[in-house]
Amino acid sequence: MTQSDDFGFGTQIRKSPYFDATVRWGAQAFSVYNHMYIPRDFGDPEQNFWNLVNDAILCDVAVERQVEITGPDAAKFTQMLTPRDLSKMAVGQCKYILITNADGGILNDPILLRLAENHFWISLADSDILLWAQGVAVHSGLDVTIREPDVSPLQLQGPKSGDVMKALFGESIMDLKYYWLRAVELDGIPLIVSRTGWSSELGYELYLQDGSRGDDLWEKIMAAGAPFGLKPGHTSSIRRIEGGMLSYHADADINTNPYELGFDRLVNLDIEADFVGKAALRRIRDQGVSRRQVGLILHSEQLKGPNTTFWAITHDGTRVGKVTSAVYSPRLEQNIALAMVSSEHATIGATVEVAMPQGSVHAKIVERPFFDPKKKIAAA
Repeated sequence: MTQSDDFGFGTQIRKSPYFDATVRWGAQAFSVYNHMYIPRDFGDPEQNFWNLVNDAILCDVAVERQVEITGPDAAKFTQMLTPRDLSKMAVGQCKYILITNADGGILNDPILLRLAENHFWISLADSDILLWAQGVAVHSGLDVTIREPDVSPLQLQGPKSGDVMKALFGESIMDLKYYWLRAVELDGIPLIVSRTGWSSELGYELYLQDGSRGDDLWEKIMAAGAPFGLKPGHTSSIRRIEGGMLSYHADADINTNPYELGFDRLVNLDIEADFVGKAALRRIRDQGVSRRQVGLILHSEQLKGPNTTFWAITHDGTRVGKVTSAVYSPRLEQNIALAMVSSEHATIGATVEVAMPQGSVHAKIVERPFFDPKKKIAAA
């Protein structure tokens, strides 16, 4: 959707507390995510990528809606939603989790934050988990309250993000470890800050807890970041595909299971707790999967932007899978892609054909992620 005098999908699509600020700072187009507008264009997406990997960008990700779980049984209930073992999750810790349905399909791949012993936030990818969680709770017999709080995240990402955080919050913020959170205030603005983000770079997420202060917060961060080259930006398809990070509805959906994605580490079938999908995931693990996610190098002309449809993958004329996310990486100087391929053809080094809009091209199956596989940059 392009910019005009008014952004007009009606009131059923919500605007974030940062909406006006992003328009002031050059947002040129928006898409919809979790029933909200999200800025997707501040000019050249390649320049946005270089701003991210060389300096820092500030992104409006208020679309990462929070599902808040509180009450005496909050920890027990939260474990019901995910196959990842949460028994050792400490207060102040964050974890990347999968939320699965009874068939073992992935409903969401959010970040879970533990704010207190019986206080959790599920920071969502693009799907309606508030309704799912409330539905699961109905017959659970557990004492929990599930609601959407007034919380709107920003992402501050890139190698200079630590410098910007230090300018905002002082030296002590440097003690914040990867995948941990802290409650802070900025000139009376209440925040939860975490060392997380959807970029595979050093980064922070700032969870605003008062939507009326969105404009103030955006401007304070941009002002503090000016000496470090901070730019307004949007989540980078280039960087997230380089990092092998999933986009829900593209690389995973309700019909995708964790084992197809190589997410065995996020499934613990040995825990005593029962969770939704446990029996199905045990069955899938024992039977094995018929397809797997792989990386691809596409031997074609430089892509002008990400794919907007799933491209068929064939081998000797037989369809064996689909490209889910593809983009040109200016750093790697290659077209790179995430794809789902039948297990028998998911061999590193194998060659397949991809039906792209301009015709069929050869592609090579490779390891993913394409860059910084150990996540040394983000975790440094």
